[in-house]
Amino acid sequence: MIDLFSDPRTVMTLDAGGTNFVFSAIRGGEEIIEPVRYPSNANDLNICLQSIFAGFDEVYKKLPSKPHAISFAFPGPADYPAGIIGDLGNLPCFRGGIPLGPMLREHFNIPVYINNDGDLFAYGEAIAGFLPLVNKKLREAGSSKQYRNLFGVTLGTGFGGGIVHNGELFIGDNAAGAEIWLMRHKNGQTFVEEGASIRGIRREYALLAAIPFDDSPEPKDIYLIAKGEKEGNQKAAVTAFEKFGQVVGDALANAITLIDGLIVIGGGLAGASEFFLPALVNEMNAPFASLGGKPVNRLEMQVFNLEDEKEFAIFATGKETEIYLPGTQHKLKYDPMKRTGVGLSVLGTSRAVSLGAYAFALFRMNKTK
Repeated sequence: MIDLFSDPRTVMTLDAGGTNFVFSAIRGGEEIIEPVRYPSNANDLNICLQSIFAGFDEVYKKLPSKPHAISFAFPGPADYPAGIIGDLGNLPCFRGGIPLGPMLREHFNIPVYINNDGDLFAYGEAIAGFLPLVNKKLREAGSSKQYRNLFGVTLGTGFGGGIVHNGELFIGDNAAGAEIWLMRHKNGQTFVEEGASIRGIRREYALLAAIPFDDSPEPKDIYLIAKGEKEGNQKAAVTAFEKFGQVVGDALANAITLIDGLIVIGGGLAGASEFFLPALVNEMNAPFASLGGKPVNRLEMQVFNLEDEKEFAIFATGKETEIYLPGTQHKLKYDPMKRTGVGLSVLGTSRAVSLGAYAFALFRMNKTK
């Protein structure tokens, strides 16, 4: 694993939103300048690109020495390894393939790395957040179990994902790895993001409360209603989050079947985890039924809620035992409990993305050397 916090190299970064671009620089895993902000001008390509170059130019001038790379998250679809941005929804001026990475590389004469925010979120949590923390807690609990794979998802306006295997970000042959938002919805009629998102929570609350969708509150307000801290239909609010958890859990069960690692959740909706995380884990552990009616475990592994201390204790303990090597007196440790866990972002989504971008740049520069 990369040691972010002792690395002396400087990387310029960008937080690209539909309204504003926020530029900064990181060295040793820490932001080293006051962030620079420019409007995105999402409907005018020339002005938008001018804002991007002006922002990075301003950051460049603030640095005591030449930076080693540029690394940031940008919306897709895109050919991320080539740095070419496709037709974007929230930045409609990007159409037909805009070679943003090569343009920046030509201007600054340093490597430029662009990725999806879901990928960088997962990478940040794998390098400096959730994954090392869980492994540390397992060692402290006396467990020999350690994890190398992480699936990260962000829950908010959309449903993003990222896969990290043994310290390396998995991008895929078409830069389309971990696109969990396009999995089938649990109801079988649409794609999962329709339920695993802000609009999904609002739609479910509206349905349960028998109100028009346009009158449905934002998830933050639905969360307060569920807690009894705001007026509204509390039963509908609680149930809406439980349904949300079931939809997300169904998609995660499908994904983790192929990945076999830990799962970390970030994004704005993660703040309401007390109302959806138990339902999410229960959904992942719920069995299938064979055609003969017998229950069949959905996963080869048991899923634990790592935010629950009692569940984490069982997760850490497992069922480790000792078996004899036949014909000898030698004993081998054996744990028949295959298991994974779901928990919340340790770093916070924004910092995880930022550190993920930094770590990715360091990794690629090391690999190039």
